[in-house]
Amino acid sequence: MLDIIILGAGAGGGFPQWNSAAPGCLLAREGIHAKARTQASLAISGDGEHWFLLNASPDLRQQILTTPALQQKGTIRGTPIQGVILTGAEIDTITGLLTLREREPFTLMGSQSTLNQLNANPIFEALDRQIIPRHSLPLEAPFPLTLKDGSASGLTLEAFTVPGKAPLYAEEQGTNPDDTLGLEISDGSQTLLFIPGCAEITPSLIARAEKADILFFDGTLWTDDEMIHAGLSPKSGQRMGHVSINEPNGPLQTFAHCTKLKKIFVHINNSNPVLLENSPQRRLAEEAGWRVGEDGMRFTLKAQS
Repeated sequence: MLDIIILGAGAGGGFPQWNSAAPGCLLAREGIHAKARTQASLAISGDGEHWFLLNASPDLRQQILTTPALQQKGTIRGTPIQGVILTGAEIDTITGLLTLREREPFTLMGSQSTLNQLNANPIFEALDRQIIPRHSLPLEAPFPLTLKDGSASGLTLEAFTVPGKAPLYAEEQGTNPDDTLGLEISDGSQTLLFIPGCAEITPSLIARAEKADILFFDGTLWTDDEMIHAGLSPKSGQRMGHVSINEPNGPLQTFAHCTKLKKIFVHINNSNPVLLENSPQRRLAEEAGWRVGEDGMRFTLKAQS
């Protein structure tokens, strides 16, 4: 079984963004044709009881409080969270780790470049390494995910590199090949792909999607120059390390032939009109077979006999 919960579907800053009076953010504050979203993260499980987090957003405490499956039951202290798997070291990917500093064991996994960023910042030493071990993920090599007691979770994980960039705060250090990861998780029958940041959809990504059952993909922007035209930023989507939904090389067209694949956008920026339920962009995305991710969405994929 693959049990999946979207903890957050928004990009950095969430939706509405705290300092934004853009039209979409104003509508989200009023709940008019737009639902609020926290910053992007998933929870996945092989049994519905023991969970792994895919990224740790700054909103993690709020996400746990609104997700009963992640809340402790029974003993006074504890958590069903077994591990955190990072796709990169951006602020909206790692900041939530500090929420998990109350001496609760779990396993922390990421690429070597991501772990190097954590190692270089002493604030993350609040996560006691004696009880929260850090493991560098092997690339292009599936391995079984184990629970924190060492028993089997029923899931396998394969991390793979995708085109991206260094974290914003580390751009001067240059880009490493493993700065941005995608994750493939399987129960042996059903396969999930989690790719919340991607600057280019390569043939190898398409090949993975053709074999997968459910895809959670980078939905940051609708068009590459969206934030420039809105006066929100001088940066294009490409400059930020994201391929845009409706560009010729974007997911709407590139994955159009994957008709059996469940396709969900996550990491959606507050400027993206696809967030507005009555927008033509939302209609186009849904007609193309995509769902626009919302906090709390749950998908349960049963193993096929």
